[in-house]
Amino acid sequence: MKSAYELAMERLEKDSPTTALSTEQKAQIAEIESVAKAKTAEKELFLKEQMAKAAASGDYAAIGQLEQQLTFEVQRIQAHAEEQKDKVRTAKS
Repeated sequence: MKSAYELAMERLEKDSPTTALSTEQKAQIAEIESVAKAKTAEKELFLKEQMAKAAASGDYAAIGQLEQQLTFEVQRIQAHAEEQKDKVRTAKS
């Protein structure tokens, strides 16, 4: 007897079957993730440095804006990376 989880996974597989990625596609996805991590780290370093300067000067409004900007930038980078990875996944190998 199958569990509810196994039945759900079978239904999911029927709705959207998984496709095996080629070695080249895996490498491209890994590169996209690597670039996204590097860009995220770069933005974090830059904006956290700006936050430290704002904190030293007592400009707490600027700190809030910089935190919002950091959140936005990280989300933008991640969304762009996901779009690129989806293109690689759907490309014919």
